[in-house]
Amino acid sequence: MYLINKSQVSDIAKELQKEYQVYGPVMEKEAKQCMFVKVDDIAELDLNAPIPALPPKHTLFPQFERIMSYQYDKKNQKVDIKPDFDVSKKALFGLRSCDLTGVLCMDRFFLGQEFVDDVYKNHRKNMFIVTNTCNVPFKQCFCVCTDSGPSAQEGYDLNLTDLGDQYLVEAGSDKGKALAEKLGLKKSDDSHKKAKADVIDKSIEKFDAIAKDNKAWISRVVNRVTTGLIDEKVWEYIGHQCIECGACSFVCPSCTCFNIVDPVTGAETADRMRTWDSCSYEGYSRMAGGHNPRKPVEDRRSKRFFCKLSYSQSKKYLRPGCVGCGRCQWVCPGDIGLPNVVTYIRRDIQK
Repeated sequence: MYLINKSQVSDIAKELQKEYQVYGPVMEKEAKQCMFVKVDDIAELDLNAPIPALPPKHTLFPQFERIMSYQYDKKNQKVDIKPDFDVSKKALFGLRSCDLTGVLCMDRFFLGQEFVDDVYKNHRKNMFIVTNTCNVPFKQCFCVCTDSGPSAQEGYDLNLTDLGDQYLVEAGSDKGKALAEKLGLKKSDDSHKKAKADVIDKSIEKFDAIAKDNKAWISRVVNRVTTGLIDEKVWEYIGHQCIECGACSFVCPSCTCFNIVDPVTGAETADRMRTWDSCSYEGYSRMAGGHNPRKPVEDRRSKRFFCKLSYSQSKKYLRPGCVGCGRCQWVCPGDIGLPNVVTYIRRDIQK
């Protein structure tokens, strides 16, 4: 572990910018919201900014992306297929632990199963991640309920923790350690490790009482969601609240649903595009011929929360799909973000 003065922490980003495209939290003055975007001016980065309105998954899994192009030679009846991989080097600076957990969930979905997604793999392989411990939770957060914060535990190259007038810098990889050594950072001692533990304890103490209490109830809800022991009336109520906008999926750091379209670009040419999709949409599960096994909205809502909370999903991806960032609660006009859904199910259990 190392130390760096607060006034010099931007040196890490400046050094990364020599080799990587740097993305990080930037406060938009007009919207007064934090966005996780590519920066040219390192001075725009704000490590004290609130959780970004959108997760950084767009750096690995863009909302719209061409993944290949192909040309058909009608005369010779041949097709020339050209994969379109983004191999640019990206550095994510100031990533919150919940968003890093979302990245790790996507890693396990796209890379950790029988089929490896080469498009995602090329985004991921040239990435450097610098995480930022949350000294103070934000009002919509409940990462303590999902074991994804307030500090990153794995998956980072460097992790920063604000200790007052300096940051504790932890190296989580060889390239992270190499960068710390290159910058000549001072070594820390056990007192700084204890100071970090105190920062985390104080951060957890500041969470809303509801968020802390929900930790036990989330485990109970995992059991009910996995076994299907939830009254259909609960899902019907949740379904009636949903307007099928898809916002919850788009702001979720771990949602990986996508659609594939092949727009024609010329007489003998076409592109293959990958776009974000959402299980909220009626057409998400519609099959050829028009049959839709999940036409009722309540069926789609139950599937979403099965994906986020069921034990079978946790077993597959080594953790729950929900990372506790609270964005779904923030954007949902129907008031059925995950914390409220847990509350609705809890009330049904208590009856």
